[in-house]
Amino acid sequence: MASSGNFAVNNILIRPVGSTGRKSTHGNTTITSSSGSWGAPTTLAANTGKWYIEYYVNTGSSGRNVGVVPTNSQKYNDGDYTQGAAGDYAITLNSGGSIYNNGSVTQSVASNMASGDIMGIAMDLDASPKTVQFYKNNSTIGSAENINTDATGPYAFMVKGHNQSTVTINAGQDSSFAGAKTSGSANAADDNGFGDFYYSPPSGFLALCSANLPISDDIDPAQTDDDYPAKQFGVVTYTGNATTGQAITGLGLQPDLIWAKCRSHAQSNFLSDTSRGINKFLFSDQTAAEGSGGGYATVYSSFDSDGFTLGTSGSGPNDNGRTYVAWGWRANGGTTASNTDGSITSTVQANTKAGFSIITYTGTGSNATIGHGLSAKPDFFTIKNRDGGTGMAWATYHSVLGATKYLEIDASDQAYTGSTRFNDTEPTTSTISIGTISLVNNSGDDFVCYAWHSVEGYSKFGKYEGNGNADGPFIYTGFRPRLIFFKRTDSGSGWTVVDTSRYIHNTSNGPGRLEWNLSNAETTGSSALREMDVLSNGIKIRSSNSNINTSGGDYVFGAWADVPFKYNNTF
Repeated sequence: MASSGNFAVNNILIRPVGSTGRKSTHGNTTITSSSGSWGAPTTLAANTGKWYIEYYVNTGSSGRNVGVVPTNSQKYNDGDYTQGAAGDYAITLNSGGSIYNNGSVTQSVASNMASGDIMGIAMDLDASPKTVQFYKNNSTIGSAENINTDATGPYAFMVKGHNQSTVTINAGQDSSFAGAKTSGSANAADDNGFGDFYYSPPSGFLALCSANLPISDDIDPAQTDDDYPAKQFGVVTYTGNATTGQAITGLGLQPDLIWAKCRSHAQSNFLSDTSRGINKFLFSDQTAAEGSGGGYATVYSSFDSDGFTLGTSGSGPNDNGRTYVAWGWRANGGTTASNTDGSITSTVQANTKAGFSIITYTGTGSNATIGHGLSAKPDFFTIKNRDGGTGMAWATYHSVLGATKYLEIDASDQAYTGSTRFNDTEPTTSTISIGTISLVNNSGDDFVCYAWHSVEGYSKFGKYEGNGNADGPFIYTGFRPRLIFFKRTDSGSGWTVVDTSRYIHNTSNGPGRLEWNLSNAETTGSSALREMDVLSNGIKIRSSNSNINTSGGDYVFGAWADVPFKYNNTF
């Protein structure tokens, strides 16, 4: 039988609230506390599929709780015992025999969780609506609960404790619960033959292990094609030499969008793409119109199969002796197509497998739509007036904020409300709505839009709330990020950018500061650091820096993958 890979365990990077003496043992499968409150979701989560897990109540005088929670809910990072307030979308069964759904008691099942009990949970993410069924010692508890339709995944299992308690998880790795019980039914595996459960999982429900995680053929590294994450997005660092023909290799793909930033000196962020032409540049930290030639001479000679070849550049991404980082995305190899899905005919270069497109169009001055060429609704896009002069900001959408609000990549401002950017209309699977403001739709002006949507195992766009603590939030992505950006939305802060080419190791020094809205050089020192751990399934913030973790601050993020969790070897 093929390897089951990694089974889910407790994510102990979640910060416990008021817990005393909490400790994790047996490979993070057993959690014990002497008092206070704690919570731990699983290290794996899913958007689709049917999943089964068991929890053994080793000991406890009171206060135990098992359930399901979305990774983007505040409850996921709360690290306490409470069942969750409305809007947290936690579905839990507590030790008093009540089932809580989204903060309210929905069933009183008179089935206490006591020492020696094995609690099972079956989470059906393929049902409509999605459901959660609880079991106690292999008997159903109440009826299946529906996950609130407003909730969005991925969804994780979660165990919580209060006062003295010990609970052990079995996601299929050990039916003895680390030796606490005699092993259960022989060969109690899932339908794929994975797992060692005490009780047989319900038919069709699988162990939450990496081998069972679904992954699209479009980005699967196990396939023989070249569309896996490392061939869709890459990062490379280099030193400029101000001479024509310096080939920068190691990007891993032929890019269609290069976003380059000088690290050693103050210099603008350069954006060039194969739809507009590789020597037509925009600056993410400026509102200026598109430029070409002039003081920048030839920025690039070519975009190549493993990177790009630089031009001379008088003050661009190839200045002599200066160090740079370049982020590169693959679209469609420079091949564009006319798109008539919107009221304005756009020119689109789309990579539907990786959820990225470059859209160019000419404005009309009236409320309109443009086709984006993707197979799903964009989660993140930014639009730039190429012809307009200074003051034409980058109008930016993030799905967490919705179409009634907007950000600007060139500014550190908070999110603002306004209908003239996106016409208060959410993008669809085929079009993006634009309003009348000159930033997105001045009559006769040319525009470019870069658009992305989440692709499970490759890219993720979401939100989190800061806690203002060096033991900061955990951001679940489902992959090891190669690049991640952070932006506070309820107050001003920069567009902080971290990548694993500059930040190779998880150290106390953290990555030097780069921000998409600043021309500043990469800076270091305690005030500049953005300390965090880049992990196989996400990001653990290790700083209270206001750009990424103010207490109570609302943040959005976007991330692109290095390796999907399914193919990672470690947690």
